[in-house]
Amino acid sequence: MGAQIIRFGIDIGKRLMVVHGVDRHEKIVLKKNFTRSKLLEYFSNLTQCEIGIESCGGSHYWARKLTEMGHEVRLISAKYVIPYRRKGKNDANDAEAICEAIGRPGMKFVSVKSEDQQAILMAHRIRTFNIKSRTALINQIHGHMLEFGVVVSKGRHKLTSELAELIDFDHIPKFVKVLVNDLLVTLCRVEDEIELLDRYISDWVKNNDTASRLMKMEGVGALTASAVIGTVGDPKQFKNGRHLSAWLGLTPRQNSSGGKSRLGKITKKGDRYLRTLLIHGARTILLKSARGTSQYGEWLEKLRLNKPDNVVAVAMAAKQARMLWSVMSNKQTQYQPI
Repeated sequence: MGAQIIRFGIDIGKRLMVVHGVDRHEKIVLKKNFTRSKLLEYFSNLTQCEIGIESCGGSHYWARKLTEMGHEVRLISAKYVIPYRRKGKNDANDAEAICEAIGRPGMKFVSVKSEDQQAILMAHRIRTFNIKSRTALINQIHGHMLEFGVVVSKGRHKLTSELAELIDFDHIPKFVKVLVNDLLVTLCRVEDEIELLDRYISDWVKNNDTASRLMKMEGVGALTASAVIGTVGDPKQFKNGRHLSAWLGLTPRQNSSGGKSRLGKITKKGDRYLRTLLIHGARTILLKSARGTSQYGEWLEKLRLNKPDNVVAVAMAAKQARMLWSVMSNKQTQYQPI
């Protein structure tokens, strides 16, 4: 029976996996629950087949494991699965919908990430969390100190030095000094963790050939280069650079009808973190352009005559996304600036 199945849909869970399989006539052949170990054992005994998994936590791990067995694994976004769920939401219906969705022509899939790509993204996410924690700690310190009539600097470097001096002030209650010291120790620890992650990302970029090539582009540093590689995965999943730019939400939203093209604000779809990094890099290029040191200066200054700087920065970020795709997909050592 297993040999007759040509396509599977798997709804993965922490302990149980629901598998839905159909034959070449779209007839349901298998509906079964598997444990994690039994799932791998089952698929290791099958000939090559197509397997669909919803892109979620743990999906890249299972995709890698099943690919190693010779199967063709398709990761699909949850938003593309929902239209094919014909009944109420449960694991069995989700597996059936996944199996149905991956068999549709023209369906778009998610690139399977390697362990290395997931590791660098993990570093980025922990770094982002620590930066938010640092901001929350600084705001908390400001609020608490105001209750005792003390105003400390907004900058985190001055704040740390001022807090160290504040502990010796006589008019501050002893218990408050203890609490302030604890907050200061926590803030310093978070700062150390951010610096450690920055060093890790920098070392990772130096040992990655693609990232080193990306960093030759103006406005692209270690953070952006590593985030692009970790987030995009295989650049060949995109037809061209514009598709990558659209995937990141950097292209205008369309509301066209009757042959009339109407373009609005950017869609802001895709990965928000990577889009933010590209726009920050574009703002750096705009600063260099104003000083006459950017290689994109002529193009940017023409845009700035009629457009606000925010619009120009987004346009530059969209251009950067296209060039990033070109460097990644063509393995170029040089890139042609616009």
